[in-house]
Amino acid sequence: MGRLSRAQSQEHNRARVLAAAREEFAERGFRDAKIDGIAERAELTRGAVYSNFSGKRALYFTVLAGLAERAPEPTPQEPGLTPREALGALARAWLARLPLTTDEHRGLARLGMELMPEILSDERLRPPFAQLMKLDAILLGLALERLRPAEQAGGRLVWMAEAALTTLQGASLMAAAAPGFTEPFDIVSACEHLTELDRDDRRFSTPWNTRARPVDEPWSPPGATDAVRAEPAPLGDDGVVAILGLHRLEAVEEAVRAAPPGAAITAVLVTGGSDELAPLARLTVADLCGCLRQAFPRSAWPRLRVVFDESGAVAAAAGLPVVGEGTETAVRVESGRIVLRADGRGACHTAASAPSAGTTGGDGTGTGLAGDSIPPGRAGRRGRPAGP
Repeated sequence: MGRLSRAQSQEHNRARVLAAAREEFAERGFRDAKIDGIAERAELTRGAVYSNFSGKRALYFTVLAGLAERAPEPTPQEPGLTPREALGALARAWLARLPLTTDEHRGLARLGMELMPEILSDERLRPPFAQLMKLDAILLGLALERLRPAEQAGGRLVWMAEAALTTLQGASLMAAAAPGFTEPFDIVSACEHLTELDRDDRRFSTPWNTRARPVDEPWSPPGATDAVRAEPAPLGDDGVVAILGLHRLEAVEEAVRAAPPGAAITAVLVTGGSDELAPLARLTVADLCGCLRQAFPRSAWPRLRVVFDESGAVAAAAGLPVVGEGTETAVRVESGRIVLRADGRGACHTAASAPSAGTTGGDGTGTGLAGDSIPPGRAGRRGRPAGP
């Protein structure tokens, strides 16, 4: 075997560190795990560990993200064909991953039980985690809407997804804090009964008056993976590509609601460089999408793609060499070129609703398209109707 290049050697060492960290966390738990112990298991120096990861928590998040993304396919089950059936199937898939009361205190089944305490311990992690959960709710809500009978179309079901995810996250916490307390059947039933609630939640156009700029720029994105479908993401397709920092993820729903039927919408998630936030994002989305792919028929999967851009290569291809947690830029792609660009709050809605680069309205905001948009209601904060 030939000598490894520097890049190959770094990748090899990184893989050794991750394998060692997985063993250390499974055996000792996150709190009792030691960097020195990980280095010893990997047969590397402490400095070699820190040259790949900034600290133990970054390692922990990366290990969990890798496990979530590579989780074996669960026992096949019939996907739900109605919102009730699909939400019940998703709850069963979610609960099946939780450790049983008979599981050992340590081990892979309980490896993720210390995730939430770590998020709670650092206020810098809470805003991005809240937005990641918003993104999960958007993905689940859009899937529920696609299973809804045509005669019931109209209102958004993201609120229902938020309630279901709150229930399931609570069940996860109780499985760690009070094993055996909750009956899984009751959790599944509670999620199914959410579909019986009658709530008309209608969203209208964003109030942000963001200008769209017609441009003619090359679009040569790198290869990427769609985290929703766990398959290559065809970023060259016509549609809207939204570059979003982890504090702006909920803005992607504005693009989905404003775009015409069938338009490709891609959310490209970027960070300001923290090696803790990128794996936390991968983990949070993988946890939801693994269950969603099992519980919903492919025809109901949301038409929103999610791409993680840890290297910043996709953002750079879109003309953004520098990104941060507050980034919100959206570009319209047509025939392999970027033809329209919008930056700042409201960029997602503007890029999706502008009819074309050449017919943008005088204020640069576009006239809007019917698409999947929900008719206007009473004015409220961030596009929601006022009142209950």
